[in-house]
Amino acid sequence: MHTKENTSEEIDLGQLFKLIGNAINTFFNRVYNSLKAIYHLFILCILFFRVHFFKFCLAVILGIGLGGYLDYNALRVYKSSMVVQPNFNSVRQLYSNIEFYNQLIKQEESEELAGVLHIPQSAAKSMTNIEITALTDRAQKILKFDEFIKDLDTTTRKNINYQDYLKNFNVINADFHEIQIEATAPEIAKQCQKAIVAAIKTNDYFRLQKNVNDDNLAVRDTMISEQLKEINKLQSFYREIKILEVQQSRGATNINLADNKIKQTPEFELFEQMEKLKEEKTELNIEKANTKNIINIISNFPNRGTLITDLRFKKIAQIPALFVVILILILIIPGFNKYLANYSK
Repeated sequence: MHTKENTSEEIDLGQLFKLIGNAINTFFNRVYNSLKAIYHLFILCILFFRVHFFKFCLAVILGIGLGGYLDYNALRVYKSSMVVQPNFNSVRQLYSNIEFYNQLIKQEESEELAGVLHIPQSAAKSMTNIEITALTDRAQKILKFDEFIKDLDTTTRKNINYQDYLKNFNVINADFHEIQIEATAPEIAKQCQKAIVAAIKTNDYFRLQKNVNDDNLAVRDTMISEQLKEINKLQSFYREIKILEVQQSRGATNINLADNKIKQTPEFELFEQMEKLKEEKTELNIEKANTKNIINIISNFPNRGTLITDLRFKKIAQIPALFVVILILILIIPGFNKYLANYSK
């Protein structure tokens, strides 16, 4: 019986090792075939470009020539940037306004654009693009996440992590945003700055939010000031008591240290409370400064924009790339059509 069992176990182990060996061989064969196919495709591409090398060179040379000519005769485009910090949930309205201005530019509605931005129509015609982007980095996202979870209960906090927050992070929630204007006249952006900001400031809802916020800050400021005055009065009172105790204890021979420690405790608590109020006062002043305006201008538009020299936006780089792509399609389509004809047979 034992001999039969041992033989059966040996057969099972042999089959197991055989299956493992087959799986390993299958895996490496697939990897080898994939690498072989990639190498084959790479060689075909090299052969393709080798056969048509002079055609590609000609396409690049013609593209550079045409692109350089167009760039030489094209109007120069200048870019200007302004960084802002919207308050009272006005960022969505700001994004909506910028998108509206850009649509007017794309549709060449220079008259209406000049009206909403309060600039001459000739200046409106010179604008080629306006956009807004959020300025965010990892540090700001971490701070935003910390502010977000502070308002949640303990159970909800356990079910939300930083990665989940990043997946649902909206760029509108960023603190700072950059507005960019591109135009053929370098001074246009500066002329538009006042109208862009005024469109947010004159909104009745945001003005109401700002007035309510100012009133709340004023109440908090008054309360902190009153508390500081009361603490000063209590400190003066405790100092007077301390002086009387010292005068009365001059003729005494025994001093109870425990009683003295107890009497010093209220003074220490008052000192701690005053420090906390001073910190609140500092934070309140910072909040006042940050919410003084509906939209804070961190950096203004410059008086003159900077000339766009990025090669990616130049015709001298775009047209050769376009010619090369067109040439590839022209050369590939007949061969692909022939392949399809043979495949159908």
